[in-house]
Amino acid sequence: MRECFHRLASYSLQRQQFLGVFALHIKMSLKTAGTVLTRTLWTKGNRTPPLARSPKVNRLSTTCRVSGGGKHGCGKTKEQSCRSDSTRPSTGDVPSSSEPPYRSTTGGEKRPEEPAGAPGVTGVRRRLYSSSAAPVDQKSQLWARYNDTKRMVYDLIPPGACNLLNSSTIYANNEVSLAEVDIYGFDYDYTLALYSNALNTMIYNTARGFLIEHFKYPEDIRKYDYIPNFAARGLHYDIQKGLLMKIDAFHYIQPGTVYRGLSAVPDDEVLQLYGGTYHVPLQQDSGFYGKGPKVKQFMDIFSIPEMTLLAVVNDFFVTNDIDYDPVHLFKDVSEAIGMVHLKGYMYKWVMQDLDKFILRGEETDAVLHQLVSHGKKLFLITNSPFSFVDKGMKHMVGKNWRDFFDVVIVQADKPHFFTDCIKPFRRLDGNGDLRWEKIKSLDKGQIYKQGNLFDFLRLTGWRGSKVLYFGDHLYSDLADLMLRHGWRTAAIVPELEHETKVVSTNQYALNLTWLQALTGLMERLQTHRDAESQQVLQEWQKEREELRVMTKNFFNPQFGSIFRTCHNPTYFSRRLCRFSDVYMASLSCLLNYDLSYTFYPRRTPLQHEAPLWMDQLCTGCMKIPFLEEMSHIR
Repeated sequence: MRECFHRLASYSLQRQQFLGVFALHIKMSLKTAGTVLTRTLWTKGNRTPPLARSPKVNRLSTTCRVSGGGKHGCGKTKEQSCRSDSTRPSTGDVPSSSEPPYRSTTGGEKRPEEPAGAPGVTGVRRRLYSSSAAPVDQKSQLWARYNDTKRMVYDLIPPGACNLLNSSTIYANNEVSLAEVDIYGFDYDYTLALYSNALNTMIYNTARGFLIEHFKYPEDIRKYDYIPNFAARGLHYDIQKGLLMKIDAFHYIQPGTVYRGLSAVPDDEVLQLYGGTYHVPLQQDSGFYGKGPKVKQFMDIFSIPEMTLLAVVNDFFVTNDIDYDPVHLFKDVSEAIGMVHLKGYMYKWVMQDLDKFILRGEETDAVLHQLVSHGKKLFLITNSPFSFVDKGMKHMVGKNWRDFFDVVIVQADKPHFFTDCIKPFRRLDGNGDLRWEKIKSLDKGQIYKQGNLFDFLRLTGWRGSKVLYFGDHLYSDLADLMLRHGWRTAAIVPELEHETKVVSTNQYALNLTWLQALTGLMERLQTHRDAESQQVLQEWQKEREELRVMTKNFFNPQFGSIFRTCHNPTYFSRRLCRFSDVYMASLSCLLNYDLSYTFYPRRTPLQHEAPLWMDQLCTGCMKIPFLEEMSHIR
């Protein structure tokens, strides 16, 4: 039995040393080895391991909004400090050794040297227990476990451990071999061309003007300027109630993320509005393309100024106590935003100042050169007009940009292009005027308008998994291609750059790890039913809600991460996994990989499974084999 434990402990040590995440001890007793192995298995199972008593480590001292009890998710919010509670036992309440308390560090600082036997010192055997004497009562024992768990969390995250993540990674939801892909297809907006935030401001300001001048909304709405970091992609909007919110993959509203105008709606009011639950029934939620009769999901980046304008106008009416119909407001704002696009304002702005609005065009040029040099066929299907695409592509790639593409289709009217078989293709001449002849083939060097995917497949023969299509809109660009036609799909998610930076910070890693450890501690010790133990567990629950709010605020103070609610994936994240084989921050991420590279999704352990291999622990680490080749571009 001892030999078996030694083998298992050795396996655990090799895995942790390879990741460079955990500080390990070279010489280890059988008891220590068993502890490390148990800790590893319990942690990945969303639990914390049995831990020894040790000196107390203070709680996080950051001031944050706290969530009190709730029926689902984070609970009710209020302002409260995260400092240590005076009711918590001090180190004098629990038997302690002479070891100094563990000191945490932030940023890239190194930990100070510690005396022998202190946490984090490798090659030195230290005591697992502060004392052999049992705690004097159950309450003290619970706090001893708490203190030990917190010290272990600080011990397990060395400085700089989270810098392994890289925003240039391509993430796989499904196994994709680039060696099998012969044809690459692209959307234009936010795929081949990435736009600066200045474009969102212009869209907002112009649509606000349409509301006032065309729909006769109050002039005072002009006082509301665009708020760049208010809304986030993937949010849902309750059309009848005028509420903007974030919903998770199980159709539950995340408490604390429901906004009427620019103000958060209290959780108890949300429960009252939705019949005592945070759950939004499927029949009330948005339809397949995110456009339900009662709830709409905003899925593309162009929708961010629309969400902000909805919030601003709602806020104006509410704060000025003006009676209004939320349904009329939604329709008017949607039409005002549509006018910006239909009247060509956005196209004019971009074409007049390409350097201001188009980002990283040289990377798009590099991607196209790489694909063509390896004999790949390329095509473009976009809803934008030819004059706009032509001006942007000449800016990014050069005047001969059409030589890269075997087929170019503009004003395609996606997603109807992928589902209808009514509109035929029409060819444009060199001046952009429509021709009248029947289209019998799709020829290189020509520009085509409208059409449908069924004719496209018939005329090209490009079918199945040998086609990989890139787009930013999960519904309009990717859903039908994945579900109906079996193409490979790649989602462009620019928000990954910001989210990866947040996840890579030491403070986020510490908060999240302690949140998970505290949750596991509560799960294991909830069986203590005496009054004192329940009081301790309630205080832990309170701290857990504080940590959830703090973790959310790292990404966006109003709505948090676009990929997660408190613990579940968001509805957006669920659709991203369903409709895309791979996803990435920008098209240039493709430059980091050989065109025979195979993307393998991580076999993430299910709730009833145990992690058995190190690759399951980190999806974004060590996955960029050719990152240095981009150094001449960025």
